[in-house]
Amino acid sequence: MKSVLTAFALLAALAAGPLHAQPAAPALEGRTVDGKPFQLAALKGKVVLLMFWSTECAVCRDKMPELRQNYEGWRGKPFEMVLVSTDRRMEDLQSYEQIISRTVPLKQRFVQLWVGDAGYRDGFGKPAQLPASFLIDKSGRVVERYQGRIPAEAWDRIAELL
Repeated sequence: MKSVLTAFALLAALAAGPLHAQPAAPALEGRTVDGKPFQLAALKGKVVLLMFWSTECAVCRDKMPELRQNYEGWRGKPFEMVLVSTDRRMEDLQSYEQIISRTVPLKQRFVQLWVGDAGYRDGFGKPAQLPASFLIDKSGRVVERYQGRIPAEAWDRIAELL
């Protein structure tokens, strides 16, 4: 009787849809701040941490050293960091990038886009709070979302996905 009930529960679950189905990451494309074309879909096969941020956001700026250290630590692994600046003016982002170019090693720099760029398109929408981060697995599906500070457990989750 127990095996019949277990089989029935399994059939009911399968009829309800795939187990642990995750939504595909929305489209994201444009030009990086250094002028290179970018499409999020091209990173399929890598784990991606996508973060919307602003130079005006103190929490965002405070997290950058941690992001850079983790990015460097996973160098050579199928991992990519992608930042999207929501700054109102490109000049604000450019000023920040000038400082970064003088103080941060190349191996700690990651892809950066600006929402105000003419070619920028995304299906994520405007974040309600910054930073807003999305963890995307190798198949291109969003598996986690974080509002505010990225929790320490997120780095463990990234390691699991690698």
